[in-house]
Amino acid sequence: MSMYMSSKAEGRICLFGAPFDSTASFRPGARFGPAAIREASYGLETFSPVQSADLDDCPYMDMGDLELPFGDPVPALDMVEKTACEILAKGRIPFMLGGEHLMSLGAIRAAMKIHPGLTVVHIDAHADLREDYLGARLSHATVMRRVFELTGPDSLFQIGVRSCTREEHALVNELDTLPERIALKIGERPCYLSCDLDVLDPSVLPGTGTPEPGGLMFGELSSILVSVMTRLNIIGLDVVELAPQLDPSGVSGVAAAKIVRECLLALYRGPAGSR
Repeated sequence: MSMYMSSKAEGRICLFGAPFDSTASFRPGARFGPAAIREASYGLETFSPVQSADLDDCPYMDMGDLELPFGDPVPALDMVEKTACEILAKGRIPFMLGGEHLMSLGAIRAAMKIHPGLTVVHIDAHADLREDYLGARLSHATVMRRVFELTGPDSLFQIGVRSCTREEHALVNELDTLPERIALKIGERPCYLSCDLDVLDPSVLPGTGTPEPGGLMFGELSSILVSVMTRLNIIGLDVVELAPQLDPSGVSGVAAAKIVRECLLALYRGPAGSR
């Protein structure tokens, strides 16, 4: 059974898909990510042995995918922001399935409106801190630079970055990268978590637009996510950049769906789940 088939209408955690990839600079296809995660979830058990927890006990709902226009990312970002704002205004937690990473900017803008003093934890192989990419300020390669401009250097934390430009590296050096230290610095402040699946090594998840060798193994990423989410006050999150057609084996979709399952359970078990 799909882990989303048993979702509950009263659930505080609200899944929604953002199928958009118009700024993809290498290999497009992330627009198919949300559907592939749902399809792969049919083969997963709802129980997580690692967390000793079951989705059947987790109150969440799946709102389906947004119908986003392609081309100009501005209206798509506005739609994501509006959706996330509506979820947050009801005291619920938006959980976006990407889609390309730029769509995270819309959800983070919404979170900042509802939660002053927002912090952002960014898990990714790439810094995404470019001022622009080929002249475009709105791109999957610039998303965290736009976030950085909104939050400031003391509220953006990055984990897993192993690829960046010389200019980005100067900013990366100013940002914290250790999960334990990040948890201590953030404390009880509201936090948005953004996870780009290309943080995983391509041997684990080849189905992504910009694969980067030398990445995390599945267990490493799962442990980081559970550790962060059970410690911090997560008020919103996303898992992005699955491009399923780039992996004919289908394993990438299964890995992404399992990450989503672990995130749902960790979110339910953490501080956010007790509210």
